[in-house]
Amino acid sequence: VQLQASGGGLAQPGGSLRLSCAVSQSTVIDHYAVGWFRQAPGKEREAVSGIMVSDGRTYYGASVKGRFTISRDRAKQTAYLQMNNLKPEDTAVYYCAVGPYMRKSPGDYDYWGQGTLVTVSS
Repeated sequence: VQLQASGGGLAQPGGSLRLSCAVSQSTVIDHYAVGWFRQAPGKEREAVSGIMVSDGRTYYGASVKGRFTISRDRAKQTAYLQMNNLKPEDTAVYYCAVGPYMRKSPGDYDYWGQGTLVTVSS
């Protein structure tokens, strides 16, 4: 199973970016959860958001709730993270991951994408 994360880049504070996570196997994305994590320099990997592909249940980390929206397109085998009202503290490498349960621990995810860098700066 391969995950391809994309969509990172430079955004100004208050701006928006949309991250995508393409999953190579439909059987995986149909029955698993997709999680987005981020890791800033010198910090631990942090759970940002997750979605259960089968029923659309979601969770959001406290720091992004109300600003980020996770979604999935089962036909395209892709999950998205729409990030609005970006703040400098959102700067990090963002990773998508797939696992059987929608949990917040990185250890609960089986497959990982390569990461995409998001930089929020004026």
